[in-house]
Amino acid sequence: MVLPRHHRLTLTDPSGRASVALFAFRADQPIERYNMPDTLKAQHTAFLTVGRVLLSDMGHVLLSVVEDTCGWHDTLSGHQDAAESRARFGVGTYQALRNRRHRNTRDNAVVEFAKHGLGLRDLHANVNLFTKVVVGEDGALGFVPGHAPGVAVTLRAEMPVLVVLSNTPHPLDPAPVYDPPAVELTIAPGPPPGPDDPCRTKRPENGRAFAKTEVLP
Repeated sequence: MVLPRHHRLTLTDPSGRASVALFAFRADQPIERYNMPDTLKAQHTAFLTVGRVLLSDMGHVLLSVVEDTCGWHDTLSGHQDAAESRARFGVGTYQALRNRRHRNTRDNAVVEFAKHGLGLRDLHANVNLFTKVVVGEDGALGFVPGHAPGVAVTLRAEMPVLVVLSNTPHPLDPAPVYDPPAVELTIAPGPPPGPDDPCRTKRPENGRAFAKTEVLP
């Protein structure tokens, strides 16, 4: 979907088990897209929650996290492809399973990218909403299962943003059965961020990124 400027996208997980991969592009110039390293180092964080923003590779704010009852969204683990899905869940074809067929984030993303003139080369580090991943003393990534049913996160677009979502299993989720739960989406218009907006004032770098974004047409 293309999320208009200042519109809010709310994702709700009724089950407490979901993980939704998110890719984000500047809608009118999709060569500009979410940049994970800049987002994390500018905000001195390794995960996203309320008050934090998703920065582009040109230093603009694509999306702001304006509400969040989950508290932790993974930025480090990437996504699963077809080979990894088959290794975990076996072959699950449309012929055998119909609409319950096994899907994976990479193929889902590339299919949606193609609708906007993009392709495999436009894959970038994604955010995994509703997923907590921690880094151990040995540097290994650890999946933290479960969160409260009904948690929600709201993202505000600070420019027109092409948002690509894939409701598919997280690559570190140890669940042996392919069973991604349903996730609810709502979109609504909202006011622009004011001078005291928590996402703007969270870090000095955020304020500079907002100022740079707000002069865009």
